Amino acid sequence: MSLNVPGLIVMAIFYLLILGTGIWASMRSKKVERKCTGSDGMEITLLAGRNINLLVGIFTLTATWVGGGFILGIAEAVYNPTLGLVWALMPVPYVLTFFLGGFFFAKPMRENKYVTMMDPFQIKYGNVLSSLLIFPALIADVLWVARTLVSLGGTMSVILDLPYVYSICISSVVAIVYTLLGGLYSVAYTDVIQLILIFLSLWICVPFMMTNPNSMDITLTAFNETFQAPWVGKLELRDAGKWIDDFMVLALGGLAYQAFYQRILSASSYTQAQVTCFASSAFCLVLGIPSVLVGAVAASTDWNLTSYGSPTPYERGQAGSILPIALQYLTPSYVSIIGIGAVSAAVMSSMDSALLSSASMFSSNIYKNIIRNQASDREIQWVIRTSVVVCGLAGTALTFLDNSVLVFWLVGVDMSYTIMFPQLVCVLFFKVSNGYGASVGYLLALVLRILSGEPLINLPPVIHFPGFRKDAEGVMTQFFPFRTTIMLTSLCSILVASGVTSDIFNKGLLSERWDVFQIKRSQAKVTALTRVKKEESKKDCVEAKEAVVNKQLLDTSCWTEGDDGN
Repeated sequence: MSLNVPGLIVMAIFYLLILGTGIWASMRSKKVERKCTGSDGMEITLLAGRNINLLVGIFTLTATWVGGGFILGIAEAVYNPTLGLVWALMPVPYVLTFFLGGFFFAKPMRENKYVTMMDPFQIKYGNVLSSLLIFPALIADVLWVARTLVSLGGTMSVILDLPYVYSICISSVVAIVYTLLGGLYSVAYTDVIQLILIFLSLWICVPFMMTNPNSMDITLTAFNETFQAPWVGKLELRDAGKWIDDFMVLALGGLAYQAFYQRILSASSYTQAQVTCFASSAFCLVLGIPSVLVGAVAASTDWNLTSYGSPTPYERGQAGSILPIALQYLTPSYVSIIGIGAVSAAVMSSMDSALLSSASMFSSNIYKNIIRNQASDREIQWVIRTSVVVCGLAGTALTFLDNSVLVFWLVGVDMSYTIMFPQLVCVLFFKVSNGYGASVGYLLALVLRILSGEPLINLPPVIHFPGFRKDAEGVMTQFFPFRTTIMLTSLCSILVASGVTSDIFNKGLLSERWDVFQIKRSQAKVTALTRVKKEESKKDCVEAKEAVVNKQLLDTSCWTEGDDGN
């Protein structure tokens, strides 16, 4: 197969369009920064001045979740004869993510005017412990970058016959450049373009696949075994624990990602943040449909009749690349080029979010709050840019160590779900939580997760939970919902350890000089800051109402003067 020159030209046009949008958005960001002379420059870069347009907010939140892993992962699960549609979980748990985020997590984040999701940890637990908690979140973002680039590299190598290294490096550079230029403004406005491309490209390709002569009607193969097992799949009772565990990881793990709160905190109000979440959940469901159809068509295809030949992609171990393979062999060449645009858009829309997410936490929570408290806006801007480059290069480097999307996805999501999610719940919703409880929960979750093992990274399990056995591919697997068990164990340990240590120091059972985390002082600090934030919010509401009244009075006076003139 020779290099696909027309495909490369189309991809070049696509990248120039994205880069041009990013440059335009960066110019808009600079204009806003010049107008808002009293505003924090860091907030304008990281949160778009907390005044992002509603429609743009919906698009950027949706695009962040609908990445390369989303599109390729759903198609892979539906096509894989050992899984099927019932295991293609992503769209439905994401709906739960957005609804829980909108109903419960958006309010405390918005009311307290946090800049990142790590702010409540820093306020309540101090700099030392919060720094340790930041690292899992930073690592998860770097792994997010790696897995999105891996999915793009595999797709380009199949359709364009472009070397893996080139496709990874080019895409990484483009995403880093436009993220550097305009911060959240560039990321958000490029996400609008990318989401439109994802939607149009996939829906253009699907009809060609479904009408190709080498595939059967997917309604006939849904429940009947033809070329392979039915693509709907089945869920046996003994597999229910693993299904529940995967569902909960996807649904709740996303609530511990900074990229989610970056969109929530950039909204102009709590109500707008809620609407953004609810609307994005509907978009995720719709955008998951094309990938389901691609997987179903691939499962209904006699590959021996195509130029791909035998054995099938699954038998060759290429189930993870089934979407680009289906685009290449089941559609005309010009259609497959359109399809690669969808995957590229999905990858870049997630990658830029991960880059800005990690840069936000490092620049705000580590550099400004710990290393340089008196750092100027200009200095912080350079720290943000440096962080974006470092995160991008680190994620890009990881793609050359392993080309499995699943490995990066698993490690990243596992860390967010088992370690960060229980910590976030406790710091936001339980006043009793303190540094001692957080430390116990952190260490316990980390140790239990390592001892539970992970076959994808060849980590043997020390703990064998109930139902531990070989899966359909002969790999020893934990079928018990062990990650959910670890998360709940961590959550309970945080609350119990926090309650016990609070009683010990508050009742004078142990001298305060032994109180490393200074429980009483931190509790007073949190109470005082909460009171200040509430007073600021009330003041902002009053000022907003006064501005409206003054505008109405001004309009009325102008109208009266006009009448007098007549």
